[in-house]
Amino acid sequence: MTSPVPPRPPADPGSVPALHTWGLFKRFGPKTAVEQFELVIPTGSYFGLVGPNGAGKTTTLSMATGLLQPDAGTAFVHGVDVWRDPATAKRQLGILPDGLRLFDRLTGAELVTYAGLLRGMDPDVVRRRTDDLLDVLGLTGDANKLVADYSAGMTKKIGLATALVHAPSVLVLDEPFESVDPVSASHIRAILADYVANGGTVVLSSHVMELVERLCSHVAVMTEGRLVASGTVAEVGGGDLQRRFAELVGAEEVTEGLSWLRPSRG
Repeated sequence: MTSPVPPRPPADPGSVPALHTWGLFKRFGPKTAVEQFELVIPTGSYFGLVGPNGAGKTTTLSMATGLLQPDAGTAFVHGVDVWRDPATAKRQLGILPDGLRLFDRLTGAELVTYAGLLRGMDPDVVRRRTDDLLDVLGLTGDANKLVADYSAGMTKKIGLATALVHAPSVLVLDEPFESVDPVSASHIRAILADYVANGGTVVLSSHVMELVERLCSHVAVMTEGRLVASGTVAEVGGGDLQRRFAELVGAEEVTEGLSWLRPSRG
């Protein structure tokens, strides 16, 4: 059973968060995937949502961006309720879900163009932005290749292009660097850093602490559907985010029982 959802938080015109979840709750059968909690993501931040596999990160972000109906609670994008006014909220969002299949029988250029036209953008603007994005992402030479034939890194990059084409104010990226080669990852990091430097907000989920500590200004830690810490990386990590993460999620190093695992000499 869910607990009662608290009243909607009062608006503070002086500091409206880029993304604000409020009492989100989701259960799949007997398993509670996400407990009710409040998560405030400041505008202009590079925000990492971290946790072990199965912690509820993807479910939380899916509910916060309108991809998955919550059992209770809601989320706000720059103060706009995602579930009461989805059209207005989603205009401000660029989303790269993890594992969501793209329309991969389109070429890369067609896919980005399609994403822009679905947003109601002017065709000439879409064409220019598609060319710009493919160029910056190093995909111009593969623009006319089917997305089905793209590598994992190329697929992530073209997915990012579809999330960027309408110039959103908030980017929500679920495991954007997973299965991505170092060169593609470097391109993506540079684009995201420039986006934040120019006033955008990035929210990314990951279970790689070194990546989050290097890239992010803020971090929140989830485990078993609960939020256990949130703040700046310095506040949460205390100088060693990996160690603090292990403490927060109750992880222990276990090596006992593997005494047989020794190099063989012949």
